[in-house]
Amino acid sequence: MEEGKLAKVDLQRGIKHKEVYEKKLAKYQLKLLSMQHLLLEHKLGVLFVFEGWDAAGKGGAIKRAVANLDPRGVRVWPIAAPAPHEKRYHYMQRFWRKIPQYGQIAIFDRSWYGRVLVERVEKLAEPNEWKRAFQEINNFEKALTDDRYMIDKFWLHISKEEQYKRFKSRESDPLKKWKITDEDWRNREKWDDYVIAAEEMFKKTNTAAAAWHIIPANNKWYARIAVLKQMTKSIERHLKMNGVKVVEEFPDNSELKKD
Repeated sequence: MEEGKLAKVDLQRGIKHKEVYEKKLAKYQLKLLSMQHLLLEHKLGVLFVFEGWDAAGKGGAIKRAVANLDPRGVRVWPIAAPAPHEKRYHYMQRFWRKIPQYGQIAIFDRSWYGRVLVERVEKLAEPNEWKRAFQEINNFEKALTDDRYMIDKFWLHISKEEQYKRFKSRESDPLKKWKITDEDWRNREKWDDYVIAAEEMFKKTNTAAAAWHIIPANNKWYARIAVLKQMTKSIERHLKMNGVKVVEEFPDNSELKKD
């Protein structure tokens, strides 16, 4: 298989020192909060989508992103398999119901991309269904970004070896054992199939208005800061595109890779 985007990700990137991590975390959390107020004032909506490998740290990154936000203006949607009653509708129906109000932020922990990832790999959707979904998804996202919404999509990427270490760690930790299931181990056996599906997803659904950001996540501190940094950057662009003046209170002259 031709090398794709995932094979080119530098998984050695990291933040080694806790004080550096905590300083950057506080900085970007405060910046995100200030931008949340501007979104509400100007009635602009935001959607953040999180996909990636099991145990890649999606939940941890989301937790840090929302930790200091006004809870009235943000909603996290953990997406699981559709419920029986949801299967009576078009698969996108349950996501339309979760679109945030103008001025609010919605974060999707898994998303409509399940149709072209898990449903494709596990054969829960017919080939004609998941192939058709690429255009359906692009149309869905375009309808939102043509309006007063922005969409950013994150893929948290870890190595297969790092995933194994995290799985075993979860199994041995009584407080985290619930996070690991037989299904996680079965999905791991289809790693290469998921790579193929993810690469086609990036190719067919990465657009200027709804871009994919592949985050190196072997180092959890690095991944969390990289996500927060991209969130603030994208919201700032969204505000400026809608005529909102953004005062740069938190200049960023550093590069994560230098930490």
